[in-house]
Amino acid sequence: MKLFDKKKRELPSFPEGDYEPVLRCSICNGEQILCARDRVSGELHELMLVRSPGDIDEFCKANSILPESIKKEY
Repeated sequence: MKLFDKKKRELPSFPEGDYEPVLRCSICNGEQILCARDRVSGELHELMLVRSPGDIDEFCKANSILPESIKKEY
């Protein structure tokens, strides 16, 4: 048993239905939040805080989403 193992982070799943992936970016501090936008009502559902570009890649692989399909919103 290793004493200082890193915990594996659970990635959120992308919701079923008519949603599109959106990356909300702050122009003040550079914070990025990955969201799912309902195409009918426009309501945003926050999924995860993005800490590095690798987080987006892992999320896309786990949910079979193309990284190019994620729109940035400021």
